[in-house]
Amino acid sequence: MSRKWVAFALALTVIFSLLAGCSSAGSKGGFKVGMSTDIGGLNDDSFNASAWRGLNKAHSDLGAEIKAVESKRNEDYEVNFRTLMDLKYDLIWGIGFLMHDAVDGLAKANPNQKFAIIDSVVENRPNVASVVFKEEEGSFLMGVMAAKTTKSKVVGFVGGMDFDVIHHFEGGFKAGVKAVDPSIKVITVYSGKFDDPVKGKSDALSIISQGADVIFHAAGFTGKGVIEACAEKKVFAIGVDSDQNALAPDWVISSMMKQVDNAVFSVSKAAKEGKFQGGQVVVMGLKEGGVGYAPKTLWAKMPSDTKALVDKWADAIKGGKVTVPNDAKKFESWSVPKI
Repeated sequence: MSRKWVAFALALTVIFSLLAGCSSAGSKGGFKVGMSTDIGGLNDDSFNASAWRGLNKAHSDLGAEIKAVESKRNEDYEVNFRTLMDLKYDLIWGIGFLMHDAVDGLAKANPNQKFAIIDSVVENRPNVASVVFKEEEGSFLMGVMAAKTTKSKVVGFVGGMDFDVIHHFEGGFKAGVKAVDPSIKVITVYSGKFDDPVKGKSDALSIISQGADVIFHAAGFTGKGVIEACAEKKVFAIGVDSDQNALAPDWVISSMMKQVDNAVFSVSKAAKEGKFQGGQVVVMGLKEGGVGYAPKTLWAKMPSDTKALVDKWADAIKGGKVTVPNDAKKFESWSVPKI
């Protein structure tokens, strides 16, 4: 009986080890950086995957010991952060706005622990660095591409959860479409989840059935289903956060790159060098290289003047000549400027 209990205890140890951290790499210099994913997980090929690339760059370039802990539900966030705190990680990242309350509460209770968060601003916490993006600027470029490419004059947008950050994508995308052709119809659906490809596929199929021939998603892992539906129905998809062309090489014409990896690396590097940006808000748009279009953008699938037009709008935005609306409400009163 005692041997059975020993075996059972060992099995539990293995299970809890797996739950505690799904990926890690050892240190070459004593500096430790950890992160908790949002509910999309590391295998979303999008948001969390980009953050993990940034952490891996911190490992290779800075010699940092790194660890990623996956979240399956919102209740996991604080547990994951406490796990990383117990393991004495110097800097702990929360990847996503859903972690705001957990980061805020733990930062207040543990003022000597450094935190950083993507897509949210934690105020009045000198031990928290906040990174936000101008998603609307990169999404505007996706709207220009979609409007130039559509033949049906119907395009779609699939958002994940109905929150401000995703509204940025929607507002920018609609503005980009309008800048090219105000008569094009944009069908918007919010899936309500970041971790449900089945729902994403269903929503995309619904949009396609209404005539859309280009769909842009900002839905994390849910977006994999959007891309799958587009490939099956032979309509074009636009990915998000990471270059998602590999998911459907003939049908993902571009992706709105949100350089979470660059943010994770740069803030981590500053922390290691004793220049931690605690209490500060780092804002990353087109001008700062925080957003843009993917390396694998299929310009050959679009009209020949598309790239020149996209780059013209990008330059105007970087130069401050164009302010992109960052939600659907602001879009309604937005007029297309001359550039």
